[in-house]
Amino acid sequence: MTFEEKLTQVKTILEGIESGKLPLEEAVRQYEHGIGILNGLDRDLNEMKRRITVAQENAQGEMTEMPLEAE
Repeated sequence: MTFEEKLTQVKTILEGIESGKLPLEEAVRQYEHGIGILNGLDRDLNEMKRRITVAQENAQGEMTEMPLEAE
């Protein structure tokens, strides 16, 4: 499942819970499932952030790549 598909799934879960039409046990089950997906999305974002680099010019005028987190 892509990042966007997971995010859409969380939105659908949230809409179901907010509708008030789910029995309490099902709402709690959906909530827990949504939290699990959100935790996975957070891990995905952290991994993507780790992979992003920034081009930067050093003192000698050469272009170098640095991890985004190093800034």
